[in-house]
Amino acid sequence: MPSELQAHPSQILVVDDDRELREQICGYLVEHGYQVRAAADAKAMDEALSGSAVDLVILDVMLPGEGGLSICQRLRRAGGPAIIMVSAMSEEIDRVLGLELGADDYLPKPCSPRELLARVRAVLRRREERDSRSDRDAGDNVYRFLGFTLDVVRRQLKSPNGSAILLTAGEFSLLSAFLEHPGRILSRDQLIDMARGGDPDVFDRAIDVQISRLRRKLKSDDDRDVIRTYRGAGYLFDAKVQRP
Repeated sequence: MPSELQAHPSQILVVDDDRELREQICGYLVEHGYQVRAAADAKAMDEALSGSAVDLVILDVMLPGEGGLSICQRLRRAGGPAIIMVSAMSEEIDRVLGLELGADDYLPKPCSPRELLARVRAVLRRREERDSRSDRDAGDNVYRFLGFTLDVVRRQLKSPNGSAILLTAGEFSLLSAFLEHPGRILSRDQLIDMARGGDPDVFDRAIDVQISRLRRKLKSDDDRDVIRTYRGAGYLFDAKVQRP
C-alpha cells in the first residue's frame, strides 16, 4: 500500500540506463503514491513524454547517445517538466552546469531513496506554488525595468528592442526574486531560499555563476551593472521596477 494517498498523483519519469537502479527508484516512488514510468535513454524518454503529461523527470547525466545535460537543456527550452539530475560525477562544476542548464535540483550518486524522495517532494511543491502564483497573477504578471519586460506567467524576458532573451530556470528564479525586492540587498542565503525553495544543498558558487550570466543578459545602454555586488553582504537590483 502506498504510504501517501494522493487525489491526483504526480507523474514522474525516471531516465537511467542502469536497469536495476531504475527499477529500485521506480518501485520506491510508486510505494509513496506517485505514478512512475521509466526510460533507458533519450529516445525512450521522448516517446514517454509524447504519450502523456509528466510533472517531473529524474534524469541521469551519463546516458548512452544524447547525454543528460543536453537533454536537460532541450527540455527546459521547450518549457518541459521539472527536472532532478542525478550523476556519479561529484565535481562542483558538473553540478553548477546542470543547474545552469535548467535543472531544478541535482543529486550525486549514490543517493539514498529517502533523500531522493525528499527532493522530489520539494521540487514538485515549488512547481505547484509557482503555478498557483501564476494563476493568481494572470492579470498582473509583467515586470518592466530599463526597457526590459519579464512576463512571469510565460517566463519570457524581452530586451528593450523587443527580442527574446533565453533564461535558464535558475536565472528566471533569481531575476524574479530581484524584481520582487528592487533596491534591497539580498544575501546569498536569501537568494537561495527565494530561488530554490530553501534547499540547503545549493552551492553559493551556483548562485554567483548564475548572477554573472544574468548580468551579461541585462546589460543596459549605459553599460552599467543592474545587479550590484556588496562584498560580504550580497547583491542589490539597481533599477526602478514597474508593474501594471
